[in-house]
Amino acid sequence: MNRPLRSILLVEDDHDIREIATLSLEALGGFEVVTAASGAEALAAAPALAPDLILLDYMMPGMDGGEVLAALHADPRLANVPVAFMTAKVRPEEVIRLKSLGAIAVIAKPFDPGELPNELSRIWATLDG
Repeated sequence: MNRPLRSILLVEDDHDIREIATLSLEALGGFEVVTAASGAEALAAAPALAPDLILLDYMMPGMDGGEVLAALHADPRLANVPVAFMTAKVRPEEVIRLKSLGAIAVIAKPFDPGELPNELSRIWATLDG
């Protein structure tokens, strides 16, 4: 993308994973990170935040990542915000299915905290802007 990646909305129901990912993205990547612990929290916060990218856990109670992504795409203010899923479901057919929902990428859990900012930067660099 032509502009740098700066702000990320991280949606993750697991407190420890949310903390590790936030620390990684802020300290190592220099990103501004806002977190949400559920899909509902993300949908409430996202319009005002207008993040550059949303990093979305797929398996969450209540609304799963697919439902959250559909709701994001249905909101004209958020429809063009790129979304990457984080999930332990990374078999090739699952990745294809998740991308067919509209995700730009699928990041495997467990992830390497030292590599996560670089991975998001590489994903960002592939987007047409």
